[in-house]
Amino acid sequence: MYVIRLPNGKLRVPHSATSEDGRVIGQAYVDIGPDDPDYTRLLDQAVTEEELEEKRRRWREDDEALRRQFEEWKEAEHPEAP
Repeated sequence: MYVIRLPNGKLRVPHSATSEDGRVIGQAYVDIGPDDPDYTRLLDQAVTEEELEEKRRRWREDDEALRRQFEEWKEAEHPEAP
């Protein structure tokens, strides 16, 4: 999960809810503003929503290229495989 810099200046940061024994119950994002003590530290690693979408797009393209490469290898090495 990434820290996302929103157009209004706030940051959307990952937040995990945990049980008393430390197990993760759920993960979500919370918005924080400049008055939050962690804001300055997190701002350095924040990406915009557009940058995050570009990363996701590249991952999808890379995944597809890797899938095609695997299918080509599988066909060359094991033509009988489904």
